[in-house]
Amino acid sequence: METIIQLFEKSVEQYPNNPFLWEKSEGNYTSQSYKELHTEVHLLAAGLYAMDIKKGDRIGLLSEGRNAWVLSELGILYTGAVNVPLSIKLDAQNELKFRLQHSESRLVIVSKNHLSKIREIKNDLDLIEQIIVIDNDVVLESKEIYLSSIIEFGQNLPETNKNELIKLLSTIEADDNANISYTSGTTADPKGIILSHNNYTSNVIQASSLMNIPETYKTLLILPWDHSFAHTAGIYSFMLKGASIAAVQQGKSPMEALKNIPNNIKEIQPDIILSVPALAKNFKKNIEKGIKAKGPKVERMFNKALNIAYRYNGNGIDKGKGTRKLLKPVYKFYDKVLFSKIRANFGGNLKFFVGGGALLDTELQRFFYAIGIPMYQGYGLSEASPIISSNAHHHHKLGSSGFLVKNMDFKICDDLGNPLSAGKKGEIVIKGGNVMKGYWKNDKASAETIKNDWLHTGDMGHIDEDGFLYVSGRFKSLLIANDGEKFSPEGIEEAFVDQSPYIDQCILYNNQDPYTIAMLVPNKSAIQSYLKERGLDSKSDSGQVAALKLLQSELNAYKTGGKYQDMFPQRWMPTAAGVLPEGFTENNKLVNSTMKVVRDKVIAYFKNYVDYLYTPEGKNFLNTKNKETIQKF
Repeated sequence: METIIQLFEKSVEQYPNNPFLWEKSEGNYTSQSYKELHTEVHLLAAGLYAMDIKKGDRIGLLSEGRNAWVLSELGILYTGAVNVPLSIKLDAQNELKFRLQHSESRLVIVSKNHLSKIREIKNDLDLIEQIIVIDNDVVLESKEIYLSSIIEFGQNLPETNKNELIKLLSTIEADDNANISYTSGTTADPKGIILSHNNYTSNVIQASSLMNIPETYKTLLILPWDHSFAHTAGIYSFMLKGASIAAVQQGKSPMEALKNIPNNIKEIQPDIILSVPALAKNFKKNIEKGIKAKGPKVERMFNKALNIAYRYNGNGIDKGKGTRKLLKPVYKFYDKVLFSKIRANFGGNLKFFVGGGALLDTELQRFFYAIGIPMYQGYGLSEASPIISSNAHHHHKLGSSGFLVKNMDFKICDDLGNPLSAGKKGEIVIKGGNVMKGYWKNDKASAETIKNDWLHTGDMGHIDEDGFLYVSGRFKSLLIANDGEKFSPEGIEEAFVDQSPYIDQCILYNNQDPYTIAMLVPNKSAIQSYLKERGLDSKSDSGQVAALKLLQSELNAYKTGGKYQDMFPQRWMPTAAGVLPEGFTENNKLVNSTMKVVRDKVIAYFKNYVDYLYTPEGKNFLNTKNKETIQKF
């Protein structure tokens, strides 16, 4: 058992001159070494100590990914205080205010891009004594101070106080709190996950049993740095190995930063990128768009190359085996003339992606595997610090969530908590150094989630004969028929969205009702193009009927007689479907900060649709409400 402080100190000793952080300023990426960051961390910790920060105090951190993010977190930890990492996607009045008040934070460290949010609520935050501003190019208001001023306090700290701080450092133990990381709030109030120093260091060592990161490796850390996956698999896993992480070049808005990603990838030439499904889908769309722009001849060749690659690769574990090896020369040819050129857009060094977050559909995995930058799916949750399993370069099976980390106990349980035999589906339950201490100020939720040191994840899954974990969805998102039978809908929902150009988002619902319903968010532009080709428009009744029949035929493809009829059990196919007038977005709070759809909020938000779909009129796909949605296109 060790602290994050000990982990960092060891890396500084072992890799003092290795670059650790890369940041773009004045047109170029420049690096900060382990040793250079170490000096700054000690000064910041001394400055915070001078401000009377005590062991166990909480400090909020609200910033985009940048060097100062890691500096701030380590500076906080070196005083024995606790970091409360905050997503930059949170709104001020509800989400930020709740987290800062609930955690009883004494200070908040914030970048200039998000300072206005803190200013908006600072008069309501009685416990916040000072707002520490990372950037020096803003005019300070009351209760505000520059981060650079805190570092100056550290430089001027009297010798006796420095000695007290060194003594304090030796009292920080592995079981002390390091972070209170809030869930994204899929229920009324988000829960504060308490993660200790040992939770992180245990999980970093567990994760290193999945794959090796040489000290020469770089990653561009695209995911938000407060995100548990980016935090452990990025910052601390790379720190352990003496490798380096780069920040995305920031703009004045999140959209501007997003546009910088393709260029930053080329500049940093990362070896690994951590991804989530939304990001992976975006990359895929851009690749396909680039191919399409080269004309029909190249597009046909690309599709043929993909087909060969899919057949050669199989599901990864059987790549090039048996008769597949006959395809190797053709695959190598296409790889050289086509796929290698796509890889060049990712900097040329990219070995693979690691996918975390929601389920990553197999089609997406097959696509990236074909072009030679595989996307290896992993599984975890913040309460487990978060890594539980992952596929890796040397051992993988597409469609699975990989093999388990070492030094962790694991079982699959039924509804009553009884362990099930291999191959059977049930709740994923784990025990190990990576299991959180509990939820901050919420003993009830802690006791429901951790029983006899076992973390009950709330996720369903099973282990196959090769030891690969398959995660099939949340218990809470299950469809429950009126006879009590349960089914996880994520696979169906993903198939509807991925296989149909006319459906952008979808969730299924059945809470002991007579039948399952679908809530569809249509792709307006694709449907408009379809109608235009047929001389129709969405304002006419005939146009509305044609659009709805098109959407209905997309769903019918999965029903008896359709081309995908064998993909899913027929009893869970939607009997009725609502075509919704707006999508699930962060603005309407129907997706959370990690871009996951919040199912219960969708159902509550569109309750009138849900009720209507269980009426005889609503059951008819060509109903009034669906026509009204199309009419508004």
